Amino acid sequence: MKLQCRNLAAKVDFYLAAFLFLLLNLCAHTAQAGAYEAQLPADLHTAKDMCAILPCAAVFPGAKSFSERLGSPPYVEAYGEPQPDGKKALLGYVMLSTDITDTPAYSGKPVVTLIGMDRTGHFVGTQVLKHSEPILLLGIPESALLKFNAQYLGKSVADKIEVGQSRPDEGVLGLDAISGATVTVIAQNQVMLASGQAVARQVGILAPTLREPANYAGKGQVYSWAELVKLGAVQTLRVKPEQVGLERSAEPFIELWFGDLNHPDVGSSLIGAHSWQKLHAQLKPGEHAFFVVRSAGIESFKGSGFVRGGLYDRVQVKQGADSFTFRDLDYLNLYGLEAAGAPSFNESAIFIIRGKSFSAAYPWKLSFLGNRVDRATGTRSFTSFDAKIWLDDSLLQGGRPALQEAAAPWVQVWKTRAVEISLFVALLLMVTVVYALREKLTRMSTHKNKWPVNAFKYSAWALSIGFVGFGAMAQPSITQVLTWFHSLLFQWTWSLFLTDPFIFVFWIFIILTVFLFGRGLFCGWMCPFGSLSEAIYKLGEKIGLKRFQGHLPAAWHHRLKWVKYSIFFGLLTVSMFSMGLAEILAEVEPFKTTFLVGITHRAWPYGLFVCLILGSSLFIERPYCKYICPLGAALAMPSTFRWFGLKRKQDCNSCKACAVGCGSLAIDAAGRIDHRECLHCLDCMILYTDTKGCPPLAKERKRRERDGLLITPIGRDGYYIPIEPLVMMNPKVANGPDPRMPTDPVAPSHKAGAKGLSWLWQELVDHLWPWSRDNWKTQKALQFAGFSLAIAATLAWVLAGTGRLSQSAILSWWFGWSVYEVLIRLSGKRYVKDGPWWQANYRYANVMDMLSYVGFKNLLIGAVLFLSLKTLGLLL
Repeated sequence: MKLQCRNLAAKVDFYLAAFLFLLLNLCAHTAQAGAYEAQLPADLHTAKDMCAILPCAAVFPGAKSFSERLGSPPYVEAYGEPQPDGKKALLGYVMLSTDITDTPAYSGKPVVTLIGMDRTGHFVGTQVLKHSEPILLLGIPESALLKFNAQYLGKSVADKIEVGQSRPDEGVLGLDAISGATVTVIAQNQVMLASGQAVARQVGILAPTLREPANYAGKGQVYSWAELVKLGAVQTLRVKPEQVGLERSAEPFIELWFGDLNHPDVGSSLIGAHSWQKLHAQLKPGEHAFFVVRSAGIESFKGSGFVRGGLYDRVQVKQGADSFTFRDLDYLNLYGLEAAGAPSFNESAIFIIRGKSFSAAYPWKLSFLGNRVDRATGTRSFTSFDAKIWLDDSLLQGGRPALQEAAAPWVQVWKTRAVEISLFVALLLMVTVVYALREKLTRMSTHKNKWPVNAFKYSAWALSIGFVGFGAMAQPSITQVLTWFHSLLFQWTWSLFLTDPFIFVFWIFIILTVFLFGRGLFCGWMCPFGSLSEAIYKLGEKIGLKRFQGHLPAAWHHRLKWVKYSIFFGLLTVSMFSMGLAEILAEVEPFKTTFLVGITHRAWPYGLFVCLILGSSLFIERPYCKYICPLGAALAMPSTFRWFGLKRKQDCNSCKACAVGCGSLAIDAAGRIDHRECLHCLDCMILYTDTKGCPPLAKERKRRERDGLLITPIGRDGYYIPIEPLVMMNPKVANGPDPRMPTDPVAPSHKAGAKGLSWLWQELVDHLWPWSRDNWKTQKALQFAGFSLAIAATLAWVLAGTGRLSQSAILSWWFGWSVYEVLIRLSGKRYVKDGPWWQANYRYANVMDMLSYVGFKNLLIGAVLFLSLKTLGLLL
């Protein structure tokens, strides 16, 4: 029967692996369509005839023609059939969302949306042109976002629209969210409303934004240039050459100084009292003047648009959702600056803001518009560089006005789900505390009565499946690991991670507990899918399938357990070149189908894949966790360096009781626990102090009972407290491997006797210098080659930081150097630390130990290097 069970398990795993490859092939073919990272026209934001390159008719049914771009921010007019008098009938307006707002969604990038609005301010059509949302790539179909956008049709920009339930008493119109993509739709709601309202204010559908005009506090004082800068009346906008894809240079691409000219003291200090009075006489009520000068750089802020059509297309003023552009009629000559200490300049202008919504009492920004060329790929992208200015309190009567700015999307998410988040945090804290007190629970349990432990563990499983998985849909994923990896090395953005509070809090729990205890607390207790798989295995036992349940043969297990690491490294490698493709291949995880979307809402292959995995869980304990899960592999690597492990005693090197009962097959022939594979069921910890279940303890108990000796409590070392004489341990056991260490102890000779600063120096050298003295004597050529590679890899980091190498190139260098370092350390410094890093417990490193150590260490070094470059102002 046992042989049949093993053959069945092997067949199940083989067919599961075969189906996995078929599923990934399907993913690669089906995920290419749609708007995910679609290519948009290069002149998308600059083309005057926007509707010649975009499908405006698709978002404005019935329109026969469209105007060129008008206004600021830009929009186009939609026309119907010509009237008898030859005039075109104005039907409404079409706008491009990124012309108006760059509100990021969950991916950190905006959803580029084309929007149609009629003359009364009602939405008549929308179309997503491009998005970068991973969840909409495969997890949730793009049609879900299209259905979400369809809810705006017929609604007015004047309505108060929010994601969630309608609240008629508050005048709120609710929109149905996309399950599993809350952040995306909250950001999209802000995009739709901000875009529609900005255009509606321009064309008179909505009343313009009302800001109290500035009441200047004039004292007749003359300020120097430095004093004006300190008061916020003058600011600088500096763009470096590397920021637009040019060679790094000490000379900026452009350096602009700009400032307020309406304030009597500020204006008089800048251009002189006589010139200010002359300027002020030209201004109409409600108009505002400011100056711009170019003090350095090779680029002009005037551009060439004013020559062709009188339009200054390089500079723009933004205030809140309003933006202001300038034509030749809004321009006056600036002949000089009279403030003491003012910089010299070679280009200058005075611009007049004629918009009635502008007020110098509130903060505003000067934007320099242009194109950036990615030097690594040659692609061009439209970009803007902003500098903010806000007059000091002392320059305004009554000081600065109070501002009420819209909260970021992630703030709204945290507020709306505060109760659920609090309950989730409480759950994680409870599980952590219970696990930290595991020794008390295991001492209360026996191998025949595990309920003091299982009551908590099974409760954690139930809450993980119901509340965390299906309720909060907070199943962590390998895609988040890849995102964290890239963010650590290139650009860390808190808002990107804060937008999903459950995942954010969960990852804090995971990171802390992985380094404290290893992956087992998350994988074994709190992973929703792992808990579901384990629950199904236990259910199979209860319904009479126990005789068919078992493990794969040891030889197959020890081969197949490496598959999950191969999948993880494969996804990591693919992500270096294409995060989109990595997202597709990450469908190896059944999490989206199980929790985020649901089997019934996905194509049949995805549902079949989940059913095969969960079906095999009836016969094999956690097959996905053991052999496939790339997330488990990613967490297993830092588990190598967990601070606190499960307890072992010397007799464990000959006793097989724990190994036979280990569902994770994480205990080897020497009684050692592989914490990369252990899922912390705690069965071995129960046996550790069970005087009837642990063979060495049972033997000693019987001897004491036979000889009438005192039965003392079990000590921390797993033996009876030795008040009475103990039987001598078998010499073979006593001299055998120490099961308390995952591998044999090692004592690096160069660290013998090192203390204080000397020990710290040796630590630093050990981490940064992989070469050993012996290898320098025997493998000089290889050592010099590696030393050259280290220098080249370091230079590659610097080049990537300054925009001269692409992310994929630097990640390739990182990967190549890490592989070399693993090989050179295995041949010379084959040891790693065990337990807390500040201690000196060294042990022999196997290949996975070294891969884990080098990969994690180099990731941290790369993050520190980029943070240093950023601090020094050298990072692009």
